[in-house]
Amino acid sequence: MNGVSWADLLTEQRNPASEHIDELPTLGILALINREDAQVALAVERELTAIASAVELVVEAIRRGGRLFYLGAGTSGRLGILDAAECPPTYNTPPELVQALIAGGAHAVFQAVEGAEDRREQAALDLQERRLSRQDALVGIAASGVTPYVLGGIEYARRLGAATIFFTCSPSAACAVEADVKIAPRVGPEVITGSTRMKAGTATKLVLNMISTASMVRLGKTYGNLMVDLQPKNAKLRDRSCRILATLTTLAEAEASRVLASAGGDLKAALVMGLCKLEPEPARQLLSRCGGRVKEAVQRHRQLVLQ
Repeated sequence: MNGVSWADLLTEQRNPASEHIDELPTLGILALINREDAQVALAVERELTAIASAVELVVEAIRRGGRLFYLGAGTSGRLGILDAAECPPTYNTPPELVQALIAGGAHAVFQAVEGAEDRREQAALDLQERRLSRQDALVGIAASGVTPYVLGGIEYARRLGAATIFFTCSPSAACAVEADVKIAPRVGPEVITGSTRMKAGTATKLVLNMISTASMVRLGKTYGNLMVDLQPKNAKLRDRSCRILATLTTLAEAEASRVLASAGGDLKAALVMGLCKLEPEPARQLLSRCGGRVKEAVQRHRQLVLQ
């Protein structure tokens, strides 16, 4: 427990606002939960500086060829898996670029594996299996701040020299953990005492969304607020790709569809083709030289034209 008592953890405290929740009508229960949830975004806002530092570590790791790992148990682990699973379809990342591990393994995603979170040494074994290295960044997620599996994983990552980020909703517990960046939103006691799938879970989802989204924006996966590195593997995404291309290039929809097809469905290449009047291969080469960043590729092409 790193010298921290369970009784002292913020996530274990009783919430005075909900002491009589079982006496309320349904609407009253919901209103109470909603009032408590409203505090979460404000708590996360107070951690923006730390979250920004975490994003910088993740971007640096990916730029040097590393990966992003989420590590958690129970709800924390499942939320890490959710965020990692959304990156390939949203940002066209390789499946191995953003990975998530949960105490107890794949079975624990759907059914609680009691005691798995207490196996401190198992995290190192799981990370060894994924070949964690000093090139990578690890986000350890522990709502309570004392989950042995998560703390063991962070310790192992630090020994390797990987970037380490610790997320918890127990600020007092964070003080006892060594990590490059610590994010500890003070969301307060839960409506149902100790049920960290509630406010702590909501804070976790918000922060993980911020880390992955801001990192992908910094890595050139968007053009403005448009997803330009998505995988058009279904009808909805193919339609979205065509609409984005038409919007950003002012091409008629039929012409945008033709350009997208000639780019093999690669929206970023199609954008460079449409914005710079290039054929597919020169567009891909220009994109490659600019690290896949569409705006940079377009600006570089315009500079070359003006020379």
